[in-house]
Amino acid sequence: MSNTITVKHANQNNLKNVTLNIPKHQLTVFTGVSGSGKSSAVFGVLATEAKRQLYSTFSAYVRNRLPHYEKPEFEMAQNLTTTIVVDQKPIIGNSRSTVGTMTDIQPMLRLLFSRYGQPNVGLSNVFSFNDPGGMCLECQGLGKTIKLDLSLLLDEEKSLEEGAICFPPLTNSSWQFNIYLNSIYLDKTKALKNYSDKEMAYLLYGDEKITEQVVVSDTGNVKYEGLVPRLERLFINKDLSSSNKKIISAVEKVTSIKTCPVCKGSRLNQAALSSKINGYSISDLSHMEFEQLLVTLKEMEKIEIVSTIIEPVERIVEIGLGYLSLDRSTASLSGGEAQRLKMISYLGNSLTDLTYIFDEPSIGLHPRDVHRLNDMMLLTLRDMGNTIFVVEHDPDVIKIADHIIDMGPFAGKQGGEITYEGSYEKLLSSQTLTGKHLNKEIDFKKETRKPTGFFEIYNGTLHNLKNVDVKIPKGNRS
Repeated sequence: MSNTITVKHANQNNLKNVTLNIPKHQLTVFTGVSGSGKSSAVFGVLATEAKRQLYSTFSAYVRNRLPHYEKPEFEMAQNLTTTIVVDQKPIIGNSRSTVGTMTDIQPMLRLLFSRYGQPNVGLSNVFSFNDPGGMCLECQGLGKTIKLDLSLLLDEEKSLEEGAICFPPLTNSSWQFNIYLNSIYLDKTKALKNYSDKEMAYLLYGDEKITEQVVVSDTGNVKYEGLVPRLERLFINKDLSSSNKKIISAVEKVTSIKTCPVCKGSRLNQAALSSKINGYSISDLSHMEFEQLLVTLKEMEKIEIVSTIIEPVERIVEIGLGYLSLDRSTASLSGGEAQRLKMISYLGNSLTDLTYIFDEPSIGLHPRDVHRLNDMMLLTLRDMGNTIFVVEHDPDVIKIADHIIDMGPFAGKQGGEITYEGSYEKLLSSQTLTGKHLNKEIDFKKETRKPTGFFEIYNGTLHNLKNVDVKIPKGNRS
């Protein structure tokens, strides 16, 4: 089998008849200005064609349930391997997705507590906030309660026909709004402030003694349902993470979100929280930052299962994500944090001879952490017998490459060509824009713009922030 991945005469997007000969089992970095054709070559051709060919081997039933890829514009491809793309896209997870569930550390913790927690309260599902046996019933395992705020939902100065219900999904043009507008027990022309207690109660909660069929359209009618139970059923008590942004925004404007008073945000019921190891509940461990969690787990190292939990936790700390915790929502992660967590999960598998593709993995990293990324992730994956492609601008990542492909010379129509191919040392002596940039000394501005004002934050405590006060200048780059 050839040790080279070959693509001949690629013309995808702005590529100009490009031929790639990339060594397998090495770390290849694609460089060049933004828009030079790096992504077209790596993602548009190499990744897409590898996935297209892999999916073509599956049955029609399976293919119909997988993404469909059109054949990229190229003449020939040889020796492609199964490709895994690790990009900067935020993780699409619902409100029940956490760092612990994403990294598979949480299931290991659940197993630990099911075997060694005292008192013993049952199997591992009892420690899962996604299982009826373990979730807090008050918040349904979400760790927070979402309540309708009637002062935000209703404008009592208006009548129903004037738009007294301040919830965009229920507008005058909506058939759902007609449930209230056409009710024979509600006066649609009277301001809500003038409603009797009985009328307001019927609007909000209905009446068990009354069964009303309301005409909502020319073709049908529906049973009357109070405004509060209807909104709670359709919007408040549902996971809206996959809904469109307009719906989510509308719900946020008429609700108040508070930490669950029963589970105190742990998501678990009292039985699960009562079981402890060395004085710690599973919630205590899940809430710790990874650096502290690692110290705590090492105190339990004599327990057989613990060593399998320590390994991925150590990787997370070493890659510079020690400030995260297992209970951190995946929706709150930055693209860079998400990409590094994905990388850690790949280090834990035993697969080899794959092609991993990374999209600017250094984004958002402190220079200290770029070296950790290089040594512990990119080079380790390569040394496990894999081929690594990286699209990158950071000099410290480019420097460790076994092979460099520089695209250019410029962007858009003026790009799409290979301007250099070879080692880092020879790139420095090349006359490409990348080579010149790597040789250029960094200059710092002696004078900066005066701010036009400030964004002020006081006592910021979100995630790992600890009562932070900060003034961010307006009109400047920060």
